[in-house]
Amino acid sequence: MGEEATRLTGYPAISIFHDFKYDPKMVIRGGDIDWVYDFLGAFAWVTEFWSPQRAAGIADYHFIDWIRDHPPEDDLAILRLADEIGEGYVDWYAFEHPQLGSVELGGWDLVRFWFNPPLSRLEGEVKPHSDFALFLAMVSPKLEVRSFESDPVGDGAHRLRLVLENSGWLPTNVTQKALDRKAVRPIEISLELPDGARVVTGKEREEAGQLQGRVERRAVMWWNVDHSTSDRTKVEWVVEVAAGARVGVVARHERAGTVRAELVL
Repeated sequence: MGEEATRLTGYPAISIFHDFKYDPKMVIRGGDIDWVYDFLGAFAWVTEFWSPQRAAGIADYHFIDWIRDHPPEDDLAILRLADEIGEGYVDWYAFEHPQLGSVELGGWDLVRFWFNPPLSRLEGEVKPHSDFALFLAMVSPKLEVRSFESDPVGDGAHRLRLVLENSGWLPTNVTQKALDRKAVRPIEISLELPDGARVVTGKEREEAGQLQGRVERRAVMWWNVDHSTSDRTKVEWVVEVAAGARVGVVARHERAGTVRAELVL
C-alpha cells in the first residue's frame, strides 16, 4: 500500500517513529495514526501535500534533515521557483507601523508556499492524493452474498444455505492487530422470517467470524493446489414456513459493509 502511495504521488511512505524526528535525540512517543493502528487495528495514513524542494528540482534530500542544514544553492533554487510561480516570496518593503514605527515587511509566505502548495499548484498536488484515497477504498474489505438458496427437505420445511464472500483485497478485520485487540466484531447475520415461521435448526442471529481477502490468496502451482476458501463462509438453517412466503437475510460487518438477499419459497 505504501509502494502504491509512492507510485501515485511521488512521495515516500515513511514511519513517523523512524523518519520524522525534528531533532536526532527526539523520542517519538506516537501520534494519532499510531493509535489508530495499535488500538483499532486499522491502517492509517497522513498524506503530505507539496514539497517546494522537490518542485525546485532538489533531489535526494531528507525532509527533516534538510530543515536543520542545507546548502545556500537550495535556497536560491527555491527562490527561483517562487519567482517563476509568482507566489511565495515578497520583496522587502518599508511600512509605517502604528505602534512600532518604521519597519520592513516581506520574505517568505510560510502558509501559502511552505506549509501548503501555492494556489496555482493546488489542483495538481491534490489529484494524485485523491487517487490514493480511491485506491485505499478499492483495497478495503467488501462483504458480498455469493449465493442464497433453498431446498425443500420435508412437508413445509426448507433448508436455507447462505454463502458470504469477502471480495475485497484486505481481510474483513483488516489487520491481525484488530483481532489481538478485540477491536472488530465478527460478521453478524440476521434471518428475516414472516409471521408464523419457525427455525428448526440454526439461529435467527448468527456470527460468522472474519473472512480473508485476496491479499492472502496464494498462487496455484502444479505441485500444490490450494483449495482453501478462507474468503468465504457458509451458514445453513432449516425453517418451517408457508409456501410462497418470503424470507430474507442481512449480513453486516463494521468494516466490510452490509448486504441483503431474499428468497420466495
